[in-house]
Amino acid sequence: MSSQRGGFAIGLIVGLLLGLALALGVALYVTKVPVPFINKVPQRTADQDAAETERNKNWDPNAPLANKPAGKAAAPASAPAATAPAATRAPPAAAATPAAVATKPAASAAVVKSTKPGTDAFMYFVQVGAYARREDAEQQHARIGLLGMPAKVSEREQSGRTVYRVRLGPFDRKEEADAVQERLTGNGVEAALVRVER
Repeated sequence: MSSQRGGFAIGLIVGLLLGLALALGVALYVTKVPVPFINKVPQRTADQDAAETERNKNWDPNAPLANKPAGKAAAPASAPAATAPAATRAPPAAAATPAAVATKPAASAAVVKSTKPGTDAFMYFVQVGAYARREDAEQQHARIGLLGMPAKVSEREQSGRTVYRVRLGPFDRKEEADAVQERLTGNGVEAALVRVER
C-alpha cells in the first residue's frame, strides 16, 4: 500500500513538472513569434515622434474657417498690374487667381464644359466646425439643429487624425449655400463655404 502511495505522489509531481515545462515552452514561443500585422508596420523613431508632436502642437481643425484678410492678399497682386501699360493689364480678378488656375487639373475644365449651361459643376456645403472629439461635433450639431437647420456630422482622416466635421448641405447652387451661410452668420455662428466637384 505504501509503495502505491509513493508511486502516485512521484507520478503526480513529475506530471506537474512536465506540464509546467510544456506551458513555459509554449509561452516563450508565442512571445517570440512576430505578430502578423503589427510587425510589418515600419517602426517610428524618436525624431519622427518629436517632429509629429511639434507639428500637431498648435493644430487647429477649425483653421480653414478663419476669415482670411482680403486686403493683404490683394495688395501684392494688384501692385504689378498698376505699373503695366494699359494694353497689357489683366483684370483684377484674373491677377488674383493665377496660382489657383495653375494648380487646377485640366480634367476639371472638361467637366465644366461638359455640364449643361444652366447647371453648376460643383456641389456646395456650409461647414460650421471641425472637431477632434465627436462629443464637441455633436454639441455644434445640436446648436445648429436648434436654429431649425439640418446639419450632419461626418468623420474624416486629416493629417493623421480623425476630424469630425459639422456641415449643412449639399446644395446644388452657390446662391443657396450663400443664403444658409448668411443666416448662420446672422445667428452668430461662424461658417465657411466648401465647394466639392461633382
